[in-house]
Amino acid sequence: MKLRKTRAQRKGRIEIIPMIDVMFFLLATFMLASLSLQRLDSIKVNLPQGQAVSLHNEQILTLGITADSQILLNRTPVSLADLPARIKPLLNQEKSIIVSADEKAPHGVVVHAMLAASAAGVQHFLIAVAHE
Repeated sequence: MKLRKTRAQRKGRIEIIPMIDVMFFLLATFMLASLSLQRLDSIKVNLPQGQAVSLHNEQILTLGITADSQILLNRTPVSLADLPARIKPLLNQEKSIIVSADEKAPHGVVVHAMLAASAAGVQHFLIAVAHE
């Protein structure tokens, strides 16, 4: 009497379709994660053109000046007189601030805002420019 094997020997094969599904899922996840890293709390100003290195520090304050001379600290409108008092508690250990002034903003307003920030303890000013 001849005994049969209970299981026939089959050659193994790799299913590629589940792997493609996983790769598309990972691609979509990384794309959505990279979109969430975009800085969306900035105001819309027309920056002057220039070449500068990119800055990716989330803790630096942003001082915005619009074309109609409105001063914004991290997208919050402030007056020039209140600016030093509002900057002091938000200032980090680097004592730096990003100045994002509109191209058509009056030069005097930008200078006065920077002087007020300097009086609050800001030591380094980083000027935001649009990449060419």
